[in-house]
Amino acid sequence: MTFALAAAALASGCASSGKPAVAPSPDVLQTGNLQVLLLGEVHDNAQGHKLRYELLRQRVEAGWRPAIVMEQFDRENQDVLNKAQKGCLDAQCVIRVAGGGRWDWQLYYPVIQLALTYQLPLVAGNLSRADASRVVRDGITATFDPQSIKDYKLDQPLPAALTGAQQQEIVSGHCNMLPEMMVGGMVNAQVARDIWMAKIIRDQQPKDVVLIAGNGHVRKDIGVGYWLKQTAPALTMRSIGFIESRDNGGLYDTIQTLAPQTRDDPCKQVKK
Repeated sequence: MTFALAAAALASGCASSGKPAVAPSPDVLQTGNLQVLLLGEVHDNAQGHKLRYELLRQRVEAGWRPAIVMEQFDRENQDVLNKAQKGCLDAQCVIRVAGGGRWDWQLYYPVIQLALTYQLPLVAGNLSRADASRVVRDGITATFDPQSIKDYKLDQPLPAALTGAQQQEIVSGHCNMLPEMMVGGMVNAQVARDIWMAKIIRDQQPKDVVLIAGNGHVRKDIGVGYWLKQTAPALTMRSIGFIESRDNGGLYDTIQTLAPQTRDDPCKQVKK
């Protein structure tokens, strides 16, 4: 997710044949041959989900066969997800067997159905809330083995620019009302999610990978792209932000601009 509480505040049909109802921008479609494609989202923006699915559908129908790593499934549930993908005939069954209660699953139905239709591996990419809580309590290394700690240099302080940018995003994502004592732990949890997604993407090699995750995770300066570059700089990679503004700011390789989703003030829930 982009940020845990912000997502909770924001988020409490398959495509038919023929011309799609929505079409990604030409810049987004011109992604070339890649080993890793990072596709972001505003979690509750339905237009963004449709545009992202259309981009992925076109590439798969043209012959691309990536593994699909999804933030929406917790990594601990990979065995359950594997069984669902083998035993289910449609995406609704996969959602019922392997999905949790944190997401609006109908927004992800088309991507999951695409994976079933083309037998693309679905890979769980996220930390569970229990593991995220461990990181908040015990530090950034809490869920990683010694080799991963070494690979990602987690035995050293995180880069100041990265932690500063993450702090800014987390504080603003919580309407500038997050107690200061909580910020450091939540930064660690967000970074741990990014590193786990990067690690899981690397584990799929030599298979190509597409990541389905929040815009914060697919940022190339502080998100999954950053951590992939630290450990697998030879991978060809592209990040695409699906954002409700026209300001890229160098955070992504490409952006798909979305119409803002109609929603209640997300800060109402945080204020409570």
